[in-house]
Amino acid sequence: MTTEKTPAPLRRRGERMRQAVLAATVGLLTSEGLTGTTVAAVARAAGVHETSVYRRWKTRENLLLDALGSHADEALPAPDTGDVRQDLTQLMSAVSDYLASPQGAALLHLGASPDASVEAERLPYWDARLERGEDIVRRGVERGELAPDTDARLVAETLAGPLFARVLLTGAPLDRGLARRIVDLTLDGARPRDGGGADE
Repeated sequence: MTTEKTPAPLRRRGERMRQAVLAATVGLLTSEGLTGTTVAAVARAAGVHETSVYRRWKTRENLLLDALGSHADEALPAPDTGDVRQDLTQLMSAVSDYLASPQGAALLHLGASPDASVEAERLPYWDARLERGEDIVRRGVERGELAPDTDARLVAETLAGPLFARVLLTGAPLDRGLARRIVDLTLDGARPRDGGGADE
């Protein structure tokens, strides 16, 4: 009877090691959920030493944030259809789907972490995500679809707020039409008005 041996870790370094670890982290979140995504499991899946993971990321939370930041760049689109309502609806639909995924569950867990180092990493992460919405709003202002004095950051925060309220506060479902309803409700208050300096 032969016993199966665990393969020896590969000698990966630098960016090659980082990409292997981040891919393994996202893969484990998808297949095993947050509980199964331990540093040890990630190291095994990536074929690296566990100490190498800790040396680079210090904590599991920092590793998760780095992995989720890279993954979100691919999972969340930056649409530019020429229509602000359509662009924002596509973006918020993707955010809604993401929050309902294992990766989204991990993000929500990190959001409740009291770790100061996680807080320092989390704020830039969400700032970068909100900037995508801001860019869409600014293009809408430039095309005259929204009022010239529209606060792009406030619109982006207003769009994201109801999704997080449902997930974190009420537990209400993120149904398929929710993103469009949120976008419609928000943009109706930002449309140009007579005398507002923008074309109808």
